[in-house]
Amino acid sequence: MPYPGRPVRPTLPQFVGSNVIRPTPEQRAALLAFLAEQSQSGRSLRELAELTGRSQTAVRRALDQTGVPRRSKGAYRASAQT
Repeated sequence: MPYPGRPVRPTLPQFVGSNVIRPTPEQRAALLAFLAEQSQSGRSLRELAELTGRSQTAVRRALDQTGVPRRSKGAYRASAQT
């Protein structure tokens, strides 16, 4: 029996089609602000890529441009107090 596929989040309306053509400086600033805010609130690169219609590499580069620190790799450790 195959496992069900992972649900894919739809691209947000404000970012639909903005990855096909070169975005204006205002669109780019809005994208960078959105990515920085959402990344700091805990969203993963995969989630951000799906929501903005870009690749994970493009999201990673954009976050590097804004100076957002990267999260460590792997899952969070379970607390010892459980």
